[in-house]
Amino acid sequence: MHVGVPREIKVQEYRVGLTPGAVREYVAAGHQVTVETGAGSGIGASDEVYRRAGAVIADSARDIFAKSDMIVKVKEPQRSEWAQLRESQILFTYLHLAPDPEQAKGLLASGCTAIAYETVTDAAGHLPLLAPMSEVAGRLAIEAAGAALRRSAGGRGLLLGGVPGVQPARVVILGGGVVGTQAARMAAGLGAEVTVIDRSIPRLRQLDDLFIGRVRTRLSTIESVEEEVFAADVVIGAVLVPGASAPKLVTRAMLKSMRPGAVLVDVAIDQGGCFETSHPTTHTDPTYEVDGIVHYCVANMPGAVPVTSSQALNNATLPFGLMLAGKGFAAVLENPHLRNGLNVHRGRITNMAVAESLGLEFAPVESGLAA
Repeated sequence: MHVGVPREIKVQEYRVGLTPGAVREYVAAGHQVTVETGAGSGIGASDEVYRRAGAVIADSARDIFAKSDMIVKVKEPQRSEWAQLRESQILFTYLHLAPDPEQAKGLLASGCTAIAYETVTDAAGHLPLLAPMSEVAGRLAIEAAGAALRRSAGGRGLLLGGVPGVQPARVVILGGGVVGTQAARMAAGLGAEVTVIDRSIPRLRQLDDLFIGRVRTRLSTIESVEEEVFAADVVIGAVLVPGASAPKLVTRAMLKSMRPGAVLVDVAIDQGGCFETSHPTTHTDPTYEVDGIVHYCVANMPGAVPVTSSQALNNATLPFGLMLAGKGFAAVLENPHLRNGLNVHRGRITNMAVAESLGLEFAPVESGLAA
């Protein structure tokens, strides 16, 4: 199969769909790989490094989209990219379609087959291609919160871990999944007072055992969320409903009862955000203020550390990408985990959660779309 890797064009996105090491694996498996010039610059990989790995270097994204059977990216395609996709072409990348009807319409119109990293599953029902970026984002969330808490940034002027004789910041994490666990690990390691709220008692038991009492846990209810958010210096939004829009757990009205200068970090912003007042921001201008509360809502947080992120992402995506390159769409039909990643195929939405979030008809591949 001919695999194409365009340069990422989303604002301040420095990751790359295939690292040179991953390219070597594709080439060794008998596939042709074409990489757009400069695609690896964000991770310090020159065109020459990609050539030595076996890739052909293309002068433009147009060449990549025109000639490739499968496009491997990191972030969702932008308008100029989805306009170049075509029927029978496979797109393998993060999509986050639920809060993005415009992108969904573009993919549907193209007729392409779009497989979303964030909904591919494993035998345990986990999300193995989302997990590495969730790990990165969870850890970065605490770094971002620490910076936003500074008085010069509009925050309360607190040090996350405090110092001897001075109370540390109170960090509340909404969601005990991968993002929440990594955020808790970082915050607790810095000495903050940490509470994780989740709706699963078994998960709270796991977290209690993992942190040996160093992190408080609470069951998610309207009352517990309000109590913890109102007393928090930092709130990390780490909730996930696979494929669907994130629930709004903190409303605009709640901000008035929070501590002035408190910080909200919405890691769920790719799925629409879990705070009512959230809207996507960039690494250049990452924060804004609503009712005295600092919001950090960067939609591609892992893009700030592209070397770590690209390596971690490629470690996870490589086996699935090789399956797709080896068998094409047949790999989706044969592998239930790749089938769960299928979001769009030949002008139809093939993921139920995405379809429900967008208000569109759900068309499973079993209905004959695979023909």
